[in-house]
Amino acid sequence: MDRNTALRRIGLLVLGINGVLVVAKGGVYFATGSIAVGSEAVNSIADGVYSLVVVGGLYVTTQPPDPDHPHGHERIEPFVSLFVALGILAAGIAVLYNAVRSIQTGPVAVGELSAIAVLAGTAVVKYLLYRYCLRVSRTYHSPAIEATALDNRADVLTAIAALIGVLGASVGWPVLDPVAGIVVSLGIMYTGIEIVVDNVGYLVGVAPSEELRKEIVDRALSHPDVYGVHDVVPHHVGPEVDVSLHLEIEGDRSFTDAHDIETDVVESIREITEVDDVFVHLDPKELGEWKDTDSSYTDGTETDGTE
Repeated sequence: MDRNTALRRIGLLVLGINGVLVVAKGGVYFATGSIAVGSEAVNSIADGVYSLVVVGGLYVTTQPPDPDHPHGHERIEPFVSLFVALGILAAGIAVLYNAVRSIQTGPVAVGELSAIAVLAGTAVVKYLLYRYCLRVSRTYHSPAIEATALDNRADVLTAIAALIGVLGASVGWPVLDPVAGIVVSLGIMYTGIEIVVDNVGYLVGVAPSEELRKEIVDRALSHPDVYGVHDVVPHHVGPEVDVSLHLEIEGDRSFTDAHDIETDVVESIREITEVDDVFVHLDPKELGEWKDTDSSYTDGTETDGTE
């Protein structure tokens, strides 16, 4: 399955599941008056809203390149994730307000089996959705789907916290219900902050992991006619990575040979899933440039120009 189809499908799946949970939790809340279940219902409403945003955002980001966006629309995806984070933070604040207010006015005792069932079911469904979204996000390197995965992970924890509150209320400790609502709100807000931190790096062009940088260098040096690599600069442009680097080759190679070497290296590095564009500068190895710097990489061949 191609990336565009996979991202659109998972967006619709998450939207559908969150819609079902809103109805289920809302019905139980009106039947029981549980603050914990009500907080979870608010959380699911927020999830539903951001799911709509994710579906719309993924539709835009998976559009093919056009004259105004020659590199495609993937750079919009971190903005979609930040919008998700803002919605999550707003939901967390609303849940916290309701829980604190409930403690002040007196908690409602809850012992309904329906409240227990809907929260336990939510924890199971959200865990399965978290694992699936995480796998898809890593396969296709999608920050929006990764944000969705993190939100579902937090939903597992908050559903368990809400379940503890409902169980506590059912055995005579009704204060645990709004206390669980507070725990739910903190979990929601933590997820929002985590998503913001993760996606700001995409927007400011932060460097990717050292493992990716090493793979880029290894692929360049694997070419038999490349004797050294330096000035390797990979950086994020949205969720994708652009790479610039210098290759050292024999200075007496023909222009055609140099072109073929460059093309081979570019194609090899572009096979890395995260990489979008690769920009190569060729240097004659006989000049011996950059050999004493920590940022240089060579295949171990001496290039001091005395051969």
